[in-house]
Amino acid sequence: MTALSSARPKQRLLTSMILVAAAVLSPMKNSIASSVESSVESSVESSVESLVERSLDNSVKSRLQSTVVNTQTNDQRPNVVVILVDDAGLTDFAPFGGEARMPAIQTLADRGTKFSNYYSSPLCAPSRAMLLTGIDNHRTGIATIPEILTDNQVGQPGYSMFFEPGVRTLADRLKAAGYSTYMTGKWHLGGREQDLPNGHGFDRSFALDASGADNWEQKPYMGFYDFAPWYEDGKLANLPDNFYSSKFIVDRMISYLESDKQPISRQPFFSYLAFQAIHIPVQAPREITESYNGTYDQGWHVLRKARHQRAIDLGLIAPDTALAEMPANSRDWESLSPEDRALYARAMQVQAAMLESMDSHIGRFIDYLSSRGELDNTLFILTSDNGPEPSYPIDVPGMKMWMSFNGYNHRLDNLGEQGSMVAIGPEWASASAAPLNLFKFYAAEGGIRVPLIIAGPNIVQQDWQQAMALVTDITPTVLDYLGVSNRVSNRGSNEVSITGRSMMPLLNGSATAIYAEDDAIGMEVSGNSALIRGDYKLSRNTPPYGDNIWRLYNLALDPSESNNLSTQQPEIFDLMMAEYQRYEREFGVIPPASDFDHIKQARHNSLKKILLNNWPRLTVIAVTAVLLLWWIIRIIYWRRQV
Repeated sequence: MTALSSARPKQRLLTSMILVAAAVLSPMKNSIASSVESSVESSVESSVESLVERSLDNSVKSRLQSTVVNTQTNDQRPNVVVILVDDAGLTDFAPFGGEARMPAIQTLADRGTKFSNYYSSPLCAPSRAMLLTGIDNHRTGIATIPEILTDNQVGQPGYSMFFEPGVRTLADRLKAAGYSTYMTGKWHLGGREQDLPNGHGFDRSFALDASGADNWEQKPYMGFYDFAPWYEDGKLANLPDNFYSSKFIVDRMISYLESDKQPISRQPFFSYLAFQAIHIPVQAPREITESYNGTYDQGWHVLRKARHQRAIDLGLIAPDTALAEMPANSRDWESLSPEDRALYARAMQVQAAMLESMDSHIGRFIDYLSSRGELDNTLFILTSDNGPEPSYPIDVPGMKMWMSFNGYNHRLDNLGEQGSMVAIGPEWASASAAPLNLFKFYAAEGGIRVPLIIAGPNIVQQDWQQAMALVTDITPTVLDYLGVSNRVSNRGSNEVSITGRSMMPLLNGSATAIYAEDDAIGMEVSGNSALIRGDYKLSRNTPPYGDNIWRLYNLALDPSESNNLSTQQPEIFDLMMAEYQRYEREFGVIPPASDFDHIKQARHNSLKKILLNNWPRLTVIAVTAVLLLWWIIRIIYWRRQV
């Protein structure tokens, strides 16, 4: 302010001198005087502005610029809505061949583009980090998930389990561009106050910082957590009494949008809805579950074949695509007892019902946007974070005891309802990924190839977009669509560059691919690794469903990964191995030990967490037990003496 006030008298004095000189001159010179006056005024004002600009603090300039952007009264830029489903396989969505009724998602698919070769990462948190930043997971700080972090990874760069310095989210970038930003649902990207959504560009948020939680009430779903950590705007929050996750996630998003709605001005918004559906525990309202009675009674073998055929009929896969083999040690449906068949069939009914329920609430959100006149000016991106969940925690040693302590049961009469622990297991997960190989946790096609739908203004309607795309491509696509720069803002800054590419050439029909035949695209999460180059894919998967052996496939001919070409085409195998090793070095990959098993690691980490969270209680119990044992021994000894 000092520079501004001292400059103004100089400006007025200089202007007065020019005017006096002009008055002395001949009237014929009036036009010259006017021109000179204007020129000097402009020059002085320019100098003043430059002086003010240099003297203002950078943070003040930033606030002024933000104010200028946010006070625009007729900002007609499109809204952006990103909807992330948890653990949905390639053929789980109705438009991709699933059984669940999903009219809202079907409508988006019909008016937009469906991607048939879109890849995410094998695990939830790395996928979420990549989606929200456009950056490879190892450069975000979320290389894996805390539940299976190994000792050699703890504290290493890329493995902090929160966004590391220099990582900017899509919300950061859109907020700086004048957007309101909101998030509701699963976060799982760091629980310190600075790691939560409000620390990464979101104006308002109600977020779960865990891999999952109960869908009916506020409680954890596994021993790794001692409570369900929900936060509103960075502060611990309580859930309402009538909570159901899919309903609440939409309700709270609508409430944020309503509270910030202005009667005159319009500000575009970015909404990120991250559903818990269909993560464990799989839970849904009884009346919807009942509507799927009989749908899954014939078992997983029949469902896999039906999904495979529907995928062919829809054009999702080529007619000659083989159906992948069932995972090793899979059970035959007919070998199960009638009681077990009833439980497993009901579990899959609950999963379909959970998808339908989620879709109904997405429909409510779409109706809300329509009522505001915003629907036709909104870009929708809808996808899944990874393939279907194969875990079956009910059979893990000690889980039934933990369930009894935490108010869970596994009974047919209330399966999927409040207090029920439900999972579909590896065989149904294989059917959810059909015709692909394996499922979540693994870099096989069933773990990383998932549905993607994009719809909105100026998005070309396409039945199937067959070009390969990656989860890291979503952020640069949104920025490109909106005309927001994704370049590093300041030379010499520590900002991490985006590694993904814009899909806009695919969405506007100007190109048929964004990756060239010789582009090598690597990915890795906890030892499950892949490198895709043109039609070829190199991959390795860890136990228990993998064996750490590298294999080579031609995805154009063999998307079900049935024919290992590593010995038939050794030159390509060696070339891609060298490229993968280069990827590991460049991105700082720290593989776990060769005997790594994510199920054993999760059990190990959960036990450590239980001990850490409950050591005072456990200490009291241990001391009490020792004293009781000592007292019993003394009594026995005394009686013998007598």
